[in-house]
Formats: sequence, C-alpha cells, structure tokens
Amino acid sequence: MENVKITELSTYQGKYLYLVDIAGSSHRITLSRDYWLELSDGTQPAAQLILDSVMFLLSREPKEKIMSEFDLADIKKYFPDYEEFIRAK
Repeated sequence: MENVKITELSTYQGKYLYLVDIAGSSHRITLSRDYWLELSDGTQPAAQLILDSVMFLLSREPKEKIMSEFDLADIKKYFPDYEEFIRAK
C-alpha cells in the first residue's frame, strides 16, 4: 500500500484545501463543508474522508493516474460507486 500524507492547507468560506502526498506524488484536493457533511454526517474528520477517498482511488488506479488537482465531489463522475463505498465505511 502507498504511503499517504495529508496536510490541511486552508479553510475558507466552507471549503477545505488539502495537500496529499502519495509516495512523492502531490495532489491538491478541495472539499466543501456541505459535501463533507453529506458523506459523513460530520461523524469523522474531513481529513479522514480525504484519506478514505484517496485509498478508494488507489484501489482502482495507480497514483500516477490520479489528477494533480481536483474537488472531492469530482470522484463520483469517474467512479459512480464512490459515494456508496464511502458511506458504507
């Protein structure tokens, strides 16, 4: 399994910005507060949702295929089972 490091860069007007390092591959991921609440009901930290989402992506594609910058909600466009997987955790 890949080594994943998550750093919260900022929180501004209901948006979180994270820098995710996957074994030397950097990715900037945004997450709206509303989407975080929709997926987690606020029961887990936003950083945990980011980690679970990155692990979801890594189980489906290599780190080199993961976009360098994206919003977490974009995952469902490419992987329709994403939200169901996250809610089941």
